[in-house]
Amino acid sequence: MKSSAVMKLKSYNISQIYKLIEPGPVVMVTTMRGARPNVMTMAWHTMIEFTPPLIGCVISDMNYTFDTLKNTGECVIAIPAAKLAGKVVRVGSASGRSIDKFEKIGLTPMQASAVKAPLIAECFANIECKVVDTTLVDKYNFFILEAVKAWIDPAQKDPKTLHHHGHGAFIADGRKIKLQFKSVEP
Repeated sequence: MKSSAVMKLKSYNISQIYKLIEPGPVVMVTTMRGARPNVMTMAWHTMIEFTPPLIGCVISDMNYTFDTLKNTGECVIAIPAAKLAGKVVRVGSASGRSIDKFEKIGLTPMQASAVKAPLIAECFANIECKVVDTTLVDKYNFFILEAVKAWIDPAQKDPKTLHHHGHGAFIADGRKIKLQFKSVEP
């Protein structure tokens, strides 16, 4: 191992590493409390398993969505294209405790088929989910969701997703590249 390579590296603030490994696009999570829909912005999520499709996500217990998701056990993960960045930030900057974010921000709730939480019409994809494991909720606010139904908007061709880069900074997807897989084994 070359020790001179270490000399070229600079120490990085450990509390900022989420900027380096943020795994996926910024999404919006919808829930339904009684007859009132709510939506929040979320960037901390990850695929856990493909069959059945399991998604892990962190939702702060300070968020209005936390108690609703914990009590109802269902939500929708809506994936917005980068063109909705302004609305995504506005959703993340307000609390559903005091306002109807769908109405105030101009998002259209649509009825889902397997959960009571609404789909978001403006998003290019919506995933209906049910909570299947709450083992880590009390300690880490980490929910494990199973995707039970998914929808796409075929009119939104090749949408670019939005990725959180910390403290109000976002990156939109760039050009798509496709690489051929070649084994390194003989």
